[in-house]
Amino acid sequence: MKVPRMNYLLLAVTAIFLNGCGQTNDYNLKSWPEGKAPQEIGSRVVSKFLKTPHSLYGNTKPATPPTLITYPDVCTWLGGFWLANAMNDEALFQRLENRFAPLFNEEQHFQPEPNHVDNNVFGALPLELYLKRGENKYLDLGLKYADTQWDLPENATPEEKTWADDGYSWQTRIWIDDMFMITAVQAQAYRATGNQKYIDRAAREMVLYLDTIQLENGLFYHSPEAHYSWGRGNGWMAVGMAEILRILPENHPLRDRIMDGYHRMMAALLRYQEADGMWRQIIDDPESWKETSATAMFTYAFITGVKNGWLDAEIYGKAARKAWLSLTDYLNDDDELTEVCAGTNIKNSREHYLTRPRIVGDLHGQAPLVWCAVALLR
Repeated sequence: MKVPRMNYLLLAVTAIFLNGCGQTNDYNLKSWPEGKAPQEIGSRVVSKFLKTPHSLYGNTKPATPPTLITYPDVCTWLGGFWLANAMNDEALFQRLENRFAPLFNEEQHFQPEPNHVDNNVFGALPLELYLKRGENKYLDLGLKYADTQWDLPENATPEEKTWADDGYSWQTRIWIDDMFMITAVQAQAYRATGNQKYIDRAAREMVLYLDTIQLENGLFYHSPEAHYSWGRGNGWMAVGMAEILRILPENHPLRDRIMDGYHRMMAALLRYQEADGMWRQIIDDPESWKETSATAMFTYAFITGVKNGWLDAEIYGKAARKAWLSLTDYLNDDDELTEVCAGTNIKNSREHYLTRPRIVGDLHGQAPLVWCAVALLR
């Protein structure tokens, strides 16, 4: 069901009143107190990543060894590449590339099977390496994951066949997490090849999700079966929209539709931001706990919008600054972000989301913290 358009400007003005965002002009995104500079924070987290073995779905201290590269590692790794480029740090980029090199030989078995949204996003990594190095081995590996996201497998289910017949990814499932997992690798393939089909895929998929599950208040349920606006799930959507808008050509026919969905969500997030800059595990539930991975993702979307002129610099710049200053207080002396929600499946239960484990150093939180640093440096 298509949700009626809301007045996101009215929501933003309401949020200014509720949060006190209009009281000062403190929206500088360049000058930071000691220990809060994005170069320092980003470098600390990426250095921690390079010292840590591959995780198992974000848990850097898994009970069993990982058997494949999972998406939280991909997201942190990708953020590391972005950070190295933003800081013009070739040595850091090389260290991150060196970590990837064994995946072509002795660690080749760690390459995930291209059979699920969480696995196919892996292709974003070699495509980023191709953009930097121009080596075909990276391009070929990355496009394998981008193309198989649309190439229907022989054992596809009837539902997967229906999605494919309609021109969407057979991996479509209408979970908000997908709007980073699908769009990221397709947008990367477009950046690497210039082939319009990849960005068209990403844009059409995003519009499908916006038309299907964006709520009247601008937020999203985790899925149509789980009626709670889970923080990190909404974070994937916020970052996914920010990223596709960064890459989508200005004259693309779906750009305005995606921008409208982005503005509606950003206005809602502004309204629900806490006075200290954080967001909650269930965004619109004042009894839920403040959660760092969602906060980092929303902060990234705010910073990106301000830097690109999509959002009012004074209103959203102040909100982004406040969020960054608060978020970085959760980074401990071991360079691990605290209060990170563990990996979370869908369930139509408030208790399910409120009682999720709170992990320290989980890559679900480390990755978007690096992304924020990158956005501030761009």
